[in-house]
Amino acid sequence: MTPLERQLRVIESDPEPEILRVAFATTDREYVNQHFGSARAFVIYAVNERRARVVSICEFTDMADDDGDEKLGPRIDQLRDCAAVYCRACGASAVRQLLMHGIQPVRVTDDASISDLLEALQEELRAGPSSWLAKAIRRQAPGAGRFDSMEADGWDE
Repeated sequence: MTPLERQLRVIESDPEPEILRVAFATTDREYVNQHFGSARAFVIYAVNERRARVVSICEFTDMADDDGDEKLGPRIDQLRDCAAVYCRACGASAVRQLLMHGIQPVRVTDDASISDLLEALQEELRAGPSSWLAKAIRRQAPGAGRFDSMEADGWDE
């Protein structure tokens, strides 16, 4: 049986252009409250400077703690279109694998509000993204207008 238990994809006929997609490890779709490797669910948003909308929710079956890296693959596969994943914590192996797939892990404080994080991300897009965000934007949407010329120092792929 696959660890992916259920997935919801939102289909929109005329979506506003997105700049990037980000995921949040959550049990309630309101707060980031899960460790990446043991997250039961991720909610994925398409984000631009004006709007953030849910595009997918992925729920996973419980896997034993001793499954180690085996449980990371299915999670990373579901996040393959994301620039970042926000979580409470992320182990070294997961960080390496996420970065290898071009997904930036972002550790947040206890019960960080998804709406607050989206608001901060949109503000950063309006003001000019940080180096990791500018690099992620170029990787996800090569033609994202004013972000094309931004330098992206920091972490390497």
